[in-house]
Amino acid sequence: MKKQMLALMAAAIGIGASAGEALWMRDVKISPDGTRIAFTYKGDIYTVGVKGGEARRLTTLGSYESNPIWSPDGSRIAFASDRHGNFDVFVMDANGGNATRLTTNSAGEIPETFTPDGKNVLFSAAIQNPAESSMFPSGRMTELYSVSVEGGKSRQIVGTPVQMPVFTPDGKKMLYQDVKGFEDEWRKHHTSSVSRDIWCYDLATGRHTNLTDRPGEDRNPVVSSDGKTVYILSERDGGTFNLWQFPVDNPSAARRMTDFKTHPVRFLSRASNGVMAFGYDGGIYTMASDSAAPERIPVEINADTEVPVVKRGVRPGEAVVSPDGKMVAFISRGDVFVTSVEYPTTVQVTHTPAAERHLSWGNDNRTLYYTSERDGHKNIYRAKIARKEDPNFANATAVTEEVLFAVPNPEKDTDAVDEYSHPMVSPDGEKLAFVKNRNQLMVMDIATRNVRQLTDGECYPGQDDGLAAVWSPDSRMMAIEFIPKMRDPYSDIALVDVETGEVTNITNSGYFCMNPHFVLDGNAVIFFTDRYGMRNHASWGSQEDIMIVFLNREARDRFMLSEEDYALLKECEKKSESADKGSKDEVKGKKSNGKKSKEKAKDEEADAEKDGKPVKVELAGIEDRVMRLTPYSSNLSDAIVTGDGETLYYLCAFEDGYDLWKLPLRKRQPKLISKVNAQSRVALQADAQGKNLFLMGSKLQKLDPKSDKLTAINADATQVIDAAAEREAMFDYVAVEEAARFYNKDMHGVDWPMMIDAYRKFLPHIDNNYDFAEMLSELLGELNVSHTGGRYRPEGNGNADRTASLGLLYDMEYTGNGLKVDEIIANGPFDKAASKMVAGSVIDSVNGEKLVADADIDAIFNDIAGKKTLVVFTTPSGEKVQEVVTPVSSGRINSLLYDRWVKQRAADVEKWSGGRLGYVHVASMSDDSFRPMYADLLGKYANCDGVVIDIRWNGGGRMHEDIEVLFTGEKYLTQEIRGKDVCDMPSRRWNKPSIMLVAEPCYSNAHGTPWVYKHQKIGKVVGMPVPGTMTSVNWVTMQDPTMVFGIPVIGYRTAEGTYLENSQLDPDVKVANSPEAIVKGEDTQLRTAVETLLRDIDAAKNTGK
Repeated sequence: MKKQMLALMAAAIGIGASAGEALWMRDVKISPDGTRIAFTYKGDIYTVGVKGGEARRLTTLGSYESNPIWSPDGSRIAFASDRHGNFDVFVMDANGGNATRLTTNSAGEIPETFTPDGKNVLFSAAIQNPAESSMFPSGRMTELYSVSVEGGKSRQIVGTPVQMPVFTPDGKKMLYQDVKGFEDEWRKHHTSSVSRDIWCYDLATGRHTNLTDRPGEDRNPVVSSDGKTVYILSERDGGTFNLWQFPVDNPSAARRMTDFKTHPVRFLSRASNGVMAFGYDGGIYTMASDSAAPERIPVEINADTEVPVVKRGVRPGEAVVSPDGKMVAFISRGDVFVTSVEYPTTVQVTHTPAAERHLSWGNDNRTLYYTSERDGHKNIYRAKIARKEDPNFANATAVTEEVLFAVPNPEKDTDAVDEYSHPMVSPDGEKLAFVKNRNQLMVMDIATRNVRQLTDGECYPGQDDGLAAVWSPDSRMMAIEFIPKMRDPYSDIALVDVETGEVTNITNSGYFCMNPHFVLDGNAVIFFTDRYGMRNHASWGSQEDIMIVFLNREARDRFMLSEEDYALLKECEKKSESADKGSKDEVKGKKSNGKKSKEKAKDEEADAEKDGKPVKVELAGIEDRVMRLTPYSSNLSDAIVTGDGETLYYLCAFEDGYDLWKLPLRKRQPKLISKVNAQSRVALQADAQGKNLFLMGSKLQKLDPKSDKLTAINADATQVIDAAAEREAMFDYVAVEEAARFYNKDMHGVDWPMMIDAYRKFLPHIDNNYDFAEMLSELLGELNVSHTGGRYRPEGNGNADRTASLGLLYDMEYTGNGLKVDEIIANGPFDKAASKMVAGSVIDSVNGEKLVADADIDAIFNDIAGKKTLVVFTTPSGEKVQEVVTPVSSGRINSLLYDRWVKQRAADVEKWSGGRLGYVHVASMSDDSFRPMYADLLGKYANCDGVVIDIRWNGGGRMHEDIEVLFTGEKYLTQEIRGKDVCDMPSRRWNKPSIMLVAEPCYSNAHGTPWVYKHQKIGKVVGMPVPGTMTSVNWVTMQDPTMVFGIPVIGYRTAEGTYLENSQLDPDVKVANSPEAIVKGEDTQLRTAVETLLRDIDAAKNTGK
């Protein structure tokens, strides 16, 4: 497959489109009269005649526009735009002109349709659930709102998700597609409970009816002019999305209308004359009637859409200091740069669209090694200063570059292509260690180019190119993170003999041991471990400590000396060295006084220093020479010991970012050196002599160990980015990495090279990361797997609106002036003893701005989070009140709403069970969720007869083993004091009945956990089927750090040989929450769980079990 991938990457792009013809046209929408089609292309809105031709561009700003919809008379188009930092709804004349902003909330609003009279636009946004609703407070679960085309206050229409709604011809009902959970919008081919269905909503009664209740994707409904026929996009025949139709009164009689292969049909719409339009394979198609064949219409874009190159200042990522400590090489947006430590002088070494990484200096300070992903193939490159006259890399005027291993020819090479990465130059400068094919540690003699294998891949089974290794000072050993057989992902530290390749595990721990560094002239290794830290209850991870393992007894004995004894030892060694030096000088003086002999002596001393003193490794008793260095555990970033072995510097975090600490190893009294507050990992490095230390993160800094002073290293360079070329390189990277790391070798039977070829042609038609992420999601969606898709995370926009909250829930049906308060959220801004705010109050003004019934209110709340705000309101008794509060962010209010939701569920369980049952909600399979669950379970619910374990809306993690252990307690002892029972054993496990509540929005380990719960017969599972999404993922950040994609790298196989991925888990008791019931506060699933568990407990008591 790799050979095919390389061949495809070498092929020309732009296949299938003639010059000027557009591809990757999205959001296709035909006008009501069937004469024009609106669509998006390169982030702008266009229209084109129904027969095709030259398209007309309607929007021209630098923002991203999408989701165009037509007014019923075809005179206006509403669309979404991020021109104010978030997606808002705008409306404009269908022929172009200025656009009017209709919404201002930062939640992100997407237009869905116009009302039949054309006076309002309906849009989706996650702003507020009705106060009485039992819907889980999630941004994924939007509500449907209406706003006038003239602007003004929005009004909630439906309190549950309603996507792609269409009105029936009589205007009394809407058909729409639902949203049930977490899955990527563009995933294809799955048949599970989370796939979308088509629903009918009766506007008069508020009733929702599921028309296509089946385990497969049905989307995008449109209705015939007589209201008798529904057209949808469906995968129900096991193929890709095609156009289907069914009678509105008989949905089971569906029939397929198109027969497209491979790619999905998207964006269906229908005009009043019966003409339908949709997108397929990047183009636009129409069907003149139900019986007509689909026709692709030619669309030409003649607008100037060229994307200029981007110029930006460098932003260091990975960085490494030169051996002499005078320069730092770093990666910025995939290119290699070198800057001076003392001056801002900076040179750019590479200028490639593909990403470089894994930097390593040659010991001459004039050579750099790095991995590059050019041509879709990892290889190691060496860059050298070309001119002897140039003093250093930062001032180099010319640089030569060579590739170390042969570049494959995709036309001739028929065997699998080897990959080479992670160059690591030995301290003596004679050897280059590297990683071959992602997990084999190799070493090359730099002079002869001879290569030997050190490890065969068994030490690191992963395919993520993450094998961690470091050289010993004497260049004779390497320390690696070693994963013992059948223990992935738990790692130990191992030594690798560079001559023999022998691998020796020197930690043998059941905990994580990682990040090894040689210290004390190579006589010891420090590493991180979670052996002593506050242990997470999520199977792995906890706070860490820095440990040291001494490779010989002499090093341990020396380290253990008291401060006084160590000072005496150093004095003796100093005297001995002086005596030896005097004796050597006397001998040298007798032998020769010539210049040549002096130069030879210097060379010999330099060689001896370069070779390093051989380290003696004593494996016998090594387990007794492991000790803890840090006095308390924390979240660690990196650590280093000074060259004299006296001081440990480390970066750790307790509550906020990583800070720099210092620990004198004999006094053992830690001291905070600097509040670095780094929000991402920072590396600690030293020059070859260990005289200066360096902090390598998003900020580069030099640390003087004598004064503990930090000095900024300022790189001054401009990086020019060809966005189109970079995007193609990232596309290649996704293609290669997905193929190499995907958990299932045959990639679910997908012809991956063919898919790569099919999607590559869209690249010239994509000029922004919104479209690029969506295209990657469509591509990765072909794999029919969870945990994948492209993600675009825009960099912070200082001008973006941020809508704040007063911590109140409002009456969504109130239409008068102001905002009518339905509920005060606990622990919110108004939840104060002195406040007069009560339910039923009406907010009249905020910061002096009156809230008028027909005016937009959201804008008043923008950008006031954390600021003192004057609120004037009228209580139900008519009292006028002024209070000053501090609004909170949307993130904070979402946290408070979650707490509220959990307390409501717990109160319902207590009420329905008469206090016999407890309730715990597990928000994620992580320590943060386990601890409050454990506290409640064995605290306030300790004397309950049973407990409901609710894992709905859990996005995963890893906690299935811990849940299994916690809920499988069986009483074996009772503690007694003088005839009184005081505790059952086990006392730290739940020894009573339980029941697990699940639904469609259970993802990843929230699929694996109920599978274990049911498989181990711990209790019954109640709710809706859980989609089969149990894989583990690598979310990979690309060279453009705003772009991320997912690779499911680990599958979970049952004893029967089937994977949990795509194996839906059916509950013992199936029950759904209907939209109309949950929005009124009825949680049918929870009530059923309570009734089922009580019934089972009582039945067990009656039978004596």
